[in-house]
Amino acid sequence: MGVRVIVKNPDPILREKTIEVKNFNANLHKLLDDMAETMYQADGVGLAAPQVGISKRVAVIDAGSEHGLIELVNPVIVSKSGEQLGPEGCLSFPGLVGDVRRAQTCKVEAFDRHGEKFEVEGEDLLARALQHEIDHLNGVLFVDFVERYYESESEDEAGK
Repeated sequence: MGVRVIVKNPDPILREKTIEVKNFNANLHKLLDDMAETMYQADGVGLAAPQVGISKRVAVIDAGSEHGLIELVNPVIVSKSGEQLGPEGCLSFPGLVGDVRRAQTCKVEAFDRHGEKFEVEGEDLLARALQHEIDHLNGVLFVDFVERYYESESEDEAGK
């Protein structure tokens, strides 16, 4: 495993729609392992492949829920409900935090590293993280939805 460099705004890869993963192989496993290690080292909640310079539909999330680390390959949001407004940051925008309106609950279908389909449903922070990371895979960034910016207490807080 290895820590990768996190791509920062305004790198154009952050605005690209990513490519679907077709091969569930050792290269994908290494990418997922590296992304998890990178996310944990940066003290983040989630990380999408474009944030490490890879234009593939891959993301990792650990929102501190009972799910632990969630690896998402080719994820699709299948349902959303409710509404929440709260602080959001991004590892690609260090020091920037703003209020973003998201669905309160979110159900996602995805594949694991072995190509097995699964569903994950989250609420609160996990729902926010699922929506945020899947947006990344479509070239959509949290700054597109910020209703109000405010200063984070530290750069580390922005990625949480």
